[in-house]
Amino acid sequence: MKVFEVDEKVDGLVPCRKKPLVVRSKEMNEPFRVNSLEGDYAQGKVGDYLMCGIEGELYICDRNIYNKTYEQV
Repeated sequence: MKVFEVDEKVDGLVPCRKKPLVVRSKEMNEPFRVNSLEGDYAQGKVGDYLMCGIEGELYICDRNIYNKTYEQV
């Protein structure tokens, strides 16, 4: 199995753009967590967003990432 380092330079990468999909979000005003089907969980903090994806799955998005990549429609 090929293992990549996070800062590794990789030849052959081509430009691409995410499809414009609409998901739902809610800014959280208290710490929270999202349980996974596997039994583990992700922890969210005040200001993070609870996201609901196109398949109905819940996940957490950090506030800074949300502000850079999402806009309300």
